[in-house]
Amino acid sequence: MSHACKLAAGNWKMNGLRANLDEARALAAAFPDPKCGILLCPPATLLATMRDALSGTAVMVGGQDCHAQSSGAHTGDISAGMLADAGARQVILGHSERRADHAETSAQVAAKASAAHAAGLVAIICIGETEAERDAGKTLDVVLSQLADSLPEGATSANTVIAYEPVWAIGTGRTPTIEQIAEVHDALRAALPDAGISLLYGGSVKPANAAEIFAITNVNGALVGGASLKAVDFGAIIAALEGAPD
Repeated sequence: MSHACKLAAGNWKMNGLRANLDEARALAAAFPDPKCGILLCPPATLLATMRDALSGTAVMVGGQDCHAQSSGAHTGDISAGMLADAGARQVILGHSERRADHAETSAQVAAKASAAHAAGLVAIICIGETEAERDAGKTLDVVLSQLADSLPEGATSANTVIAYEPVWAIGTGRTPTIEQIAEVHDALRAALPDAGISLLYGGSVKPANAAEIFAITNVNGALVGGASLKAVDFGAIIAALEGAPD
């Protein structure tokens, strides 16, 4: 394990109403003094209310995307400064669902990450290969290219986290082998400009497989989707990360 900080990040995606804040409160109550960073990224409509609900706890809140511009005529978009003003500490950028559903390019992700940094947010930059790219033996070429093109100037361990999420494993219940995860994370670690940048794994992380994944060298935590919606499930993953080797 590198000296990068451990982080368990939960991505609620397009899920969650005010009634679901009870799950966030229960999670915070279960980890009053965690041995790793804990982050919940709710939809933007819940960001400020979740910040208030978690005030005084160890759980951070973050956004799921931001615009590359700080303000302007961009109806429906949210700037990094607006996220920070609502209480966000971090923001997920370049998630495969954004890259696929909104045709986001790595250059656009880098511009958003620069905007996040300017607003004082930590950018969690997501990269990952499709099933076709994996089957064609292009995994390392794809993820290293995405990394190089998505990292903005000035990316450091203080303002940037990288999340490797194989697209074919997100929400499918399929998980790469330990060897496959290790191969990618080792390659990413070698390519990063700052050895302290945290590397998260994402893609069907569950309580049942979390400990095994967190035991892999250069895996510093997880970006969790569906399992982060329930305090009991996300809590089990966080506990596994707390117990993982440093």
